[in-house]
Amino acid sequence: MDVLRPGSTGPAVAEVQAVLRSLGLLDGDPAQPAGPTADYDAETELAVRHFQQVRGLSVDGRVGDETYRALYEARWSLGDRLLRYDPERPVRGDDVRRLQELLLELGYDAGRADGILGAETESGLRTFQRDYGLTADGTCGPATLRALKQLGRRVTGGRPQLLRQSASMVESGSHLIGRVIVLDPGHGGSDTGFTAGETTEADLVFDLASRIEGRLAAAGATVYLTRGRDGDPAAGDRTAFANDTRADLFLSLHMEAHDSAHARGVASYYYGTGSGASSTVGEQFANLVRREVIARTGLLDCGSHPKTWDILRMTRMPAVRVDCGYLSHPVDRLLLLDARVRSTVAQAVAAAVQRLFLPADADPPTGTFLLPARR
Repeated sequence: MDVLRPGSTGPAVAEVQAVLRSLGLLDGDPAQPAGPTADYDAETELAVRHFQQVRGLSVDGRVGDETYRALYEARWSLGDRLLRYDPERPVRGDDVRRLQELLLELGYDAGRADGILGAETESGLRTFQRDYGLTADGTCGPATLRALKQLGRRVTGGRPQLLRQSASMVESGSHLIGRVIVLDPGHGGSDTGFTAGETTEADLVFDLASRIEGRLAAAGATVYLTRGRDGDPAAGDRTAFANDTRADLFLSLHMEAHDSAHARGVASYYYGTGSGASSTVGEQFANLVRREVIARTGLLDCGSHPKTWDILRMTRMPAVRVDCGYLSHPVDRLLLLDARVRSTVAQAVAAAVQRLFLPADADPPTGTFLLPARR
């Protein structure tokens, strides 16, 4: 779809405004149809920015594909429609996420509460239906909804999926031999990202990914890159590739740029809505990567943040995006153009990967661990 922005007009703008009214973000009666010449005015932009902030999207006040899908999903509340698994076109929406949250709170493994009704959610739903004496058809209809509402929360003491995910990591062992890790160098092909002189962001992150690949492969891991030097896969293709490889981890690599002269530093992102639903292992990995890079390079700490970007949401394994600095800032750019600093960043990422699988009593202090090569 065409990106909607201030100044846009037409039925698509009217549809967006209707959703925003139904969510209470824009004044007006949501039941009253808008005219076909609705204007994308300042109030609409402000409401879109608010929606993007709450939903963990990039806050730019424009409605592109990702924001439009999020608006569509926000229209659904649990009980508005029958929910069933469709492998060809998975159902997406806030009602699916609420179903996943309820199943997780009751102790059923429904996968990540990401609002996508996949095979894991169907399996958890069937198990719940079987335990409650319902027809285990994997369809969430009126009878299943009544049962879900009658039962109280059984899992307490924090996010219910945390114990399950943490236990799975511990049981898998501390070694990297046989682990499958997918590295995703951002941009590529005709999308060069930010250009610094003759060097592009796409070239720099590909070089960084290659350095990380070598270190992890030397430790016994199987490492795949989502693109070659000249490729530019879509976000859906990158996540589908990671899912097809049944990867243990997914790491997307970027270097940022911004108009502000003060923008600099390292930030990491993991799947999360900011209101409870999140990838707990992804959050842990995002913190490890960010702290290791900062400790070894001296770059500014910009924190770890939950986001619902498709690159984090559509992956079936813990996924993290790390922005390794700002090429638009003179200090960060000078560091990132230095091959020795990129080698240090690669060493930091490899150390973070290994630390993710170490038990707490064997976890070394940040910035001190060196990943040993496989003998």
